[in-house]
Amino acid sequence: MRKLIVATGNPGKLREMQEYLTGLNWKLQLKPAEIEIEETGATFMENACLKASQVAKAVGEWAIADDSGLAVDALDGAPGIYSARYGKTDKERIERLLKELGQQKNRKAKFICAVAIARLDGSIALQTEGVCLGEIVDSPRGEGGFGYDPIFYVPQMQQTFAEMSPQVKGEVSHRGKAFEQLLPRLQEI
Repeated sequence: MRKLIVATGNPGKLREMQEYLTGLNWKLQLKPAEIEIEETGATFMENACLKASQVAKAVGEWAIADDSGLAVDALDGAPGIYSARYGKTDKERIERLLKELGQQKNRKAKFICAVAIARLDGSIALQTEGVCLGEIVDSPRGEGGFGYDPIFYVPQMQQTFAEMSPQVKGEVSHRGKAFEQLLPRLQEI
């Protein structure tokens, strides 16, 4: 079994990635806590590549990283790469986004997830991006998920991410789509 270091300190993200990689010959492990990476990229993909590359070089193992967020059309793509820093809590981030969107009729948005895998020397072996199109609802709906999930509505499912079961969300989400593209290619390396 090959080791793949996840460029995060978040055990929840590790579990989520492990679910996508079930059945493959990769064992995931969190990055060492002392490795801190500043996300200086201008895009989700640049940040994912930066994190994967720096962790791989620091530990001398293959590494995987993702960077994701919400882009709202009427806000010129905001919060974008700053999605996690749009407020101190999920509640504050949602309140800020809804306030800035106001009565705007164009509620179109998309969740984007970029995933990168780096070799031991830090060079990028694989990269992919998944997108889930949706809309921002006027007020939070549903009890599941995290972040912007209660206000991100997927028309084809007629639910917000927070109203979906974890399995359904995993299949239609931006992260699910990114891993769906990545898995066949991961088996080749």
